[in-house]
Amino acid sequence: MSQATRQQAADRVMARADALAAVSETPDALTRVYLSTQHLQANQLVGQWMSQAGMTVWQDSVGNICGRYEGVQEGAPAVLLGSHLDTVRNAGRYDGMLGVLTAIEVVDSLHQQGRHLAQAIEIVGFCDEEGTRFGITLLGSRGLTGTWPESWLEKCDASGVSVAQAMVQVGLDPSRVALAARNQDDFSAYLELHIEQGPCLEQEQLALGVVEAINGARRLNCRFTGEAGHAGTVPMSHRKDALAAAAEWMVMTESATQRHGGNLVATVGELRCLPGAVNVIPGEVALSLDIRGPQDAPLDMLLNELLAQAQSSATRRGLDFSAEEFYRIAATPCDARLQALLGEAVDSVQGRTLSLPSGAGHDAIAMAERWPVGMLFVRCKGGVSHHPAESVMAEDVALAIEAFKGAVERLAS
Repeated sequence: MSQATRQQAADRVMARADALAAVSETPDALTRVYLSTQHLQANQLVGQWMSQAGMTVWQDSVGNICGRYEGVQEGAPAVLLGSHLDTVRNAGRYDGMLGVLTAIEVVDSLHQQGRHLAQAIEIVGFCDEEGTRFGITLLGSRGLTGTWPESWLEKCDASGVSVAQAMVQVGLDPSRVALAARNQDDFSAYLELHIEQGPCLEQEQLALGVVEAINGARRLNCRFTGEAGHAGTVPMSHRKDALAAAAEWMVMTESATQRHGGNLVATVGELRCLPGAVNVIPGEVALSLDIRGPQDAPLDMLLNELLAQAQSSATRRGLDFSAEEFYRIAATPCDARLQALLGEAVDSVQGRTLSLPSGAGHDAIAMAERWPVGMLFVRCKGGVSHHPAESVMAEDVALAIEAFKGAVERLAS
């Protein structure tokens, strides 16, 4: 791909991202949620671009927009490329969409040359990764993997409209959800291009990086219970200050996580003190813990250490400590062969590559349950995402198109 051709493709991606950003519930803040009018409009627009790239296009039974560029022999297995077209509220214009639009450019390049590869190439614009409307994440990709719980149809949005009702309103049949599932041998692999949503590539002054794994996560509600007392009359040596214990543990959490390394992260995002008065020693503190990492064993080792530290601190201070895990998702390793393939493609366009974990979830989590997955990250300004300030450079997109195209062609050949 010549530099001029590559830049023209990048400019087209940027312009199409702008066009998709205009398909929004509100004109001043990009919001596009599952089974909304805007969702169907975005599908129609992306479907037109797929058709122009020589693809056969259809919308499946859960609302994903799909396209297929046939291989040398009709009916061959396909390499699947994709990402999502839905957004959070007041979103940026590249999270999800960049991956779909870049994939279309890869296929369009082959179409313009009249080339077909040993494998077909399919693209999917997933209908709901974010879960903004119904609180169900990875809904579109779970449609393809055939892992839609029937209970999802009963989930309601803020207006009391269920998934099943919303499907009927847009012409989808809730009884046909299972028809979206694809056979194991339909695809040889799944590749997803996505903005990094973090600052690592920018700090390394690199446009592209290869994802090693999507972080697993554990979330807990924790509680230190001590004894409330008068702030002026209880001597320091007699206090059972729940907030002091929580603060000590928060510093321990930061220190232990840094010591473990391995791309582990830990966050205390919520803190609530009771009784919560300026002149009362806090008798009870409730706080959250969110820890994430690209491998489950080190993640669980860190969690066990943090809980032991909390218990030790509480015991030393004469307090009680309790913790309840309310969310757990396993780490999703990317396929080693696909990592190597993407790494070689990235190295060829920018001189070196960087492997890094994804701290955010992606449709690749669901897809990895059935097919090998690989992910390519593109630098985003300041690591900002899920925000209108989300930004990528056309020069980076041009490199991404070339690297992604190289990896797809090698894989599909």
